Amino acid sequence: MQKVFTNQEVQISYTDNGAGNIVVLLHGFGEDGSIWQQQAQYLSQYFRVIVPDIPGSGSSPLLNKTAFSIEDYASCIHQLIEDILPNENTKITLLGHSMGGYITLSFAKLFPEKLNGFGLVHSTAFADSEEKKQIRLRGIETIKQYGAYSFLKTTIPNLFAADFKQKHPQQVDELIEQSKQFTEAALEQYYVAMMNRVDTTDVLREAKVPVLFIMGTEDIAAPLKDVLQQCYLPQQSYINILENVGHMAMIEATEKLNESTRNFVDLIN
Repeated sequence: MQKVFTNQEVQISYTDNGAGNIVVLLHGFGEDGSIWQQQAQYLSQYFRVIVPDIPGSGSSPLLNKTAFSIEDYASCIHQLIEDILPNENTKITLLGHSMGGYITLSFAKLFPEKLNGFGLVHSTAFADSEEKKQIRLRGIETIKQYGAYSFLKTTIPNLFAADFKQKHPQQVDELIEQSKQFTEAALEQYYVAMMNRVDTTDVLREAKVPVLFIMGTEDIAAPLKDVLQQCYLPQQSYINILENVGHMAMIEATEKLNESTRNFVDLIN
């Protein structure tokens, strides 16, 4: 069921399906909530599944700000959680993909009392290196010069493992086609927020709740070697390494991701 809530006088869209323990799924850069469609359909058989469109994506407009940070997105999600919780003692499981993982970590730092567990799906607690920041700055210039769609058309295929791209080009093309919705302003805002975020390994180290890590062996955006360095930091870690998968397990390894997330939520509730 499609719903909206109001944050900073802007109506933010989300879907709300199923019943029981609450699972919130946050999408990444160049995506909207529909990237989780297969997971939401599966998990809503067992849990109540909330999937927002982060401001600037899908049916959610940008918030009325010029400067924006990952913490701002986390606060927006907190407002959603406050609206949907049946009572103040109810806790949620929060899972974020890529940029959504950055928001998840920020949420865990700002609002730990709301969580019974959280997960990083192809994401990292490390801040951008100087090299990565320069890449993002060049990306912003490319977006300004050629537009949002041209930029995403070039970058999206790199998120998939080579074997998957060869065998399933239509699925890659469908994701590229969906990216036509994005404005230059939204992508620039996301890039600046990601570029300016701080290292959040302390959030993992201090986590009092279980943490799920989903990694792909062929992921170049959140490399396996980087994420493996973070898995030992939480008191309780659940780790799933997906062979021959890039950055997009939601599409590349749907059933494995579905089972992994369901098992995690079952274990911590």
